[in-house]
Formats: sequence, C-alpha cells, structure tokens
Amino acid sequence: MIFLEIFNKNKFVLICITLFLYMLLNLLEGERGLISYLEKRETVKQLNKNKLIAIKQLNEIEKQNNLLTGVIDADYLEILYREKFMVGKKNEKIFIN
Repeated sequence: MIFLEIFNKNKFVLICITLFLYMLLNLLEGERGLISYLEKRETVKQLNKNKLIAIKQLNEIEKQNNLLTGVIDADYLEILYREKFMVGKKNEKIFIN
C-alpha cells in the first residue's frame, strides 16, 4: 500500500529514472555500445597489422618468383641451391642462421 502511494506521487520521476538507466545501459552495453565499439576498434587495428604483414610476404614471394622466371638469375639460384641442399665449395665455411 505504501509502495502504491509513493509510486502515484512520484510516477514521473520513477519513469524518468527508469528511462535514463535504460538509455545508459544501452549506451555502454549492447551491439552498438561503447564496449562493443572499443572491441571492434581493436579488431580493426589487428586486421590492419595482418594485412601489412600479408602484403610484405606477397611482395617477397613476387620478388622471388621474378628472380626465378624470365631471365634466370644465377646468383639467386646459387643461394637457393646452397640453402636447400646445404652445399658449399671446397674449404668454404657455411654459417646457418
């Protein structure tokens, strides 16, 4: 009974407080909230880093492909031969990274 009297007297204030709390929670939480925004921003940063790494790897592979096609680069073939088969010349010291 007392609750109903308080509710009837302060109906407008209670509705405003309820709406304010609802809007505040939606602003912070939810699909388009602040927390979700920060998580998505971090995801975008990580994807941009991955994109740059992939571009660098692609450029390196294209460079190697160009060295092996068309006019054959003898120096590059020698480097590949030494790395893959671990072959060296007589009295030559080989250091592996």
